[in-house]
Amino acid sequence: MRAASQQPVKIGSVDVEELSRNLAQLVEQGGRALAAYLKPREEGCEDREFADEISEVVKTLGKVVEYWLADPQRMLELQTRLGKAYLELWSAASRRLAGEEAPPVAAPAPSDRRFTDPEWSSNQFYDFLKQAYLLTTGWANRMVSDATDLDPHTRQKAEFYMRQIANALSPSNFVLTNPELLRETLASNAENLVRGMRMLAEDIQAGSGHLRIRQSDSSMFEVGRNLATTPGKVIYQNELMQLIQYAPSTATVLQRPLLIVPPWINKFYVLDLTPEKSFIKWCVDRGLTVFCISWVNPDERLAARTFEDYIREGPLAALDAIEQATGERQVHSVGYCVGGTLLAVALAAMAARRDERIVSATLFAAQVDFTHAGDLKVFVDEKQVEALEQRMAERGYLEGRTMATVFNFLRSNDLVWPYVVNNYLKGKAPFPFDLLYWNSDATRMPAANHSFYVRSCYLENKLSKGKMTIGNMLIDLKSVKVPIYNLATREDHIAPAKSVMLGCKFFGGPVRFVMSGSGHIAGVINPPDRNKYQYWTGPRPRGADVEKWLANAKEHAGSWWPDWLAWLTREDRTEVPARVPGAGALKPIEDAPGSYVKVRD
Repeated sequence: MRAASQQPVKIGSVDVEELSRNLAQLVEQGGRALAAYLKPREEGCEDREFADEISEVVKTLGKVVEYWLADPQRMLELQTRLGKAYLELWSAASRRLAGEEAPPVAAPAPSDRRFTDPEWSSNQFYDFLKQAYLLTTGWANRMVSDATDLDPHTRQKAEFYMRQIANALSPSNFVLTNPELLRETLASNAENLVRGMRMLAEDIQAGSGHLRIRQSDSSMFEVGRNLATTPGKVIYQNELMQLIQYAPSTATVLQRPLLIVPPWINKFYVLDLTPEKSFIKWCVDRGLTVFCISWVNPDERLAARTFEDYIREGPLAALDAIEQATGERQVHSVGYCVGGTLLAVALAAMAARRDERIVSATLFAAQVDFTHAGDLKVFVDEKQVEALEQRMAERGYLEGRTMATVFNFLRSNDLVWPYVVNNYLKGKAPFPFDLLYWNSDATRMPAANHSFYVRSCYLENKLSKGKMTIGNMLIDLKSVKVPIYNLATREDHIAPAKSVMLGCKFFGGPVRFVMSGSGHIAGVINPPDRNKYQYWTGPRPRGADVEKWLANAKEHAGSWWPDWLAWLTREDRTEVPARVPGAGALKPIEDAPGSYVKVRD
């Protein structure tokens, strides 16, 4: 035991000696983090991407400022508006200090989880800080929305950048202005900050000089062990993909197999996370012979592989392999996100050649028209696309972390800042979460393919205009006559519901449009057993007015999966004996989920 004179010095609940030790460790770990950040830059690796992004932010917001400065009267009104809001807040705070009741001048949205700690309301300092932040960010957002002279693209960029700045500057993201963080820091003598700085250094090292925020405990998951475990075999592969045939779990199966085309910008096992969540297993258990493409995680050797190559060596090669494996020429198909866009282009190209092997197509949150493509269009204009192409030309591909970061910042208050606070300020490791593990398992994209996709779809919107050329043929979605099941998700931030809805008008055959509750992932991966969310069915839309369509649609509780299966089997329920992978002309190469999906970025 320490002698009385050696007892730790305490100020309130703080052990000064322990705090000093932890602060020293904090500095040490901070040095590790800085060294990890500087290492690639000292080795000559330029970080032009970040510089280009900052330049774009400054230029865009500069146009907003120019609009207000161009008219002194307009600028005065803007300043007066903010000043009046601050005076109202000060008046309310003064009344509250005097013991009077004072309703808040500004309140967070019910869905805003940043200010849930009771002290944000009970403590007058934090309540004032919270309201001042909300007033300021609301004023800043109106500064953009009221700038009437901005062109639509500049306005969309400005709104996005302003939202990111506002989210980053939230008082909930800093120790001294977050009551929960301050309590935890004082109670642990800053040990939480030491743990957090250690994780920060590790995450910068893992990102090779870029912060790779851990969203899940990755040690708890392994593809093929507890993710993507539905039994099957890889029965075909080429440079761009492996084709998995899943083992049947029923004595008989539908005669027509099902081909799934996942996005190449993510890994396919979002459709086969765990047995309880697996869309693939659910289909197998209901008597479908399921084939799924597993795209390669490309490197510089595949830099020149084009969008057309992905069609030819993806779904078209898969159709050939399915016929060899099963003897069936006619196939149902599913495309998810950009996999759905790829499938739609393939269907149009097949229609031009009178190739009728695909008899139905289901599109999960997939866009064929990009007029309303959401915040991803922020990053698409001629200058930004040229800069992107220059960066890809240097490596031969777009790094997976780039797209992953973009997708995360589309919902930064859900996918970025909560993890910054939890990991690096609270010093707590994130919980194991299979979906977020998948979200961080990013893939690269070949330069030629990605350039074509960004330019032809997002920048020039060629597909819906009938101006896209594939295989030296001009393709037209109106020539696609097969039945389409077009699924949108109501809260989608990647393929907005109105964008998916508008796509219905471009197909030449029958379209069943269904809208699911929730977002891009949860709205699709919604097993019936969980009875979560809901879905709506209604007439084929002819425009993009989501609310108008919903007003005339029928709401159903639970998952849309059974509705889709009923649609798929509505005309032909012919069954045949179950097919075992490898029993046909194509012999197994390896067990599912294959080796391509296990290549990390």
